[in-house]
Amino acid sequence: QVQLVESGGGLVQAGGSLRLSCAASGRTFSNYAMGWFRQAPGKEREFVAVIGWSGLRKYYPDSVKGRFTISRDVAKNTVYLQMNSLKPEDTAVYYCAAGSGTLPKAPNEYNYWGQGTQVTVSS
Repeated sequence: QVQLVESGGGLVQAGGSLRLSCAASGRTFSNYAMGWFRQAPGKEREFVAVIGWSGLRKYYPDSVKGRFTISRDVAKNTVYLQMNSLKPEDTAVYYCAAGSGTLPKAPNEYNYWGQGTQVTVSS
């Protein structure tokens, strides 16, 4: 079992930055690929970023590529999502997740989920 707790969400103006954190506990954190998803009201959960278990491989969809950066600190059992140049359309609840695949991108490829943190970007 892996427990995940997100933090760092909040209200920011368009063009601003936020860094989300996801603290993991339980089973060996370094064995899992870690991903970030987001879900806006009335929309499906959307893939945002993933980092492989080694931290060397990362993948982003075009919607956030060049603006968001995912990283992980194995010593701290924490994964981060640095979000720059935020846009109103980035407003959503952001979730981190742990999965056993290589670079999983679909929600059903993940085994464990955090409770989410709200990010609101004002125009």
